Amino acid sequence: MKIVIGCDEAAYKFKETIKQYLENKGHEVKDVGVYNEEPSLYADTAERLCKEITAGTCKRGILCCGTGIGMAITANKIPGIRAAVAHDMFSLERMIKSNDCQVLCMGARIIAPQSAELLLDRWLEIEFKDGPSTPKINRIMQIENRYHH
Repeated sequence: MKIVIGCDEAAYKFKETIKQYLENKGHEVKDVGVYNEEPSLYADTAERLCKEITAGTCKRGILCCGTGIGMAITANKIPGIRAAVAHDMFSLERMIKSNDCQVLCMGARIIAPQSAELLLDRWLEIEFKDGPSTPKINRIMQIENRYHH
């Protein structure tokens, strides 16, 4: 799978660990920054990452910051993107199975890289299936379209 990944300076080392893990598992990873621990605006990274998904370049993305929250808020401002913070297996599964999220947000100050790797293994396996959640997602998109022109 082609995955796009990005972070702010707070999550730089965390992102690098995750990126290496995914590449070692055979995934193609596109890194949209940041590339060091210099102060940055996480919103800019989130926007770059989401553009890769909306353009169809990558199927899924991972955004990392201190908590994952700011990245998720920003990503969800981009039309067509559904992003969620997930640091546990149940939330991770529901973000895809119930909400068809393309962007996983994680906090480098919240979760250890080893725990993130376990979650990523499951994240890579899960696919959204058309079913009871489809009308809910369609409604989310209708609401989004009402406010984004």
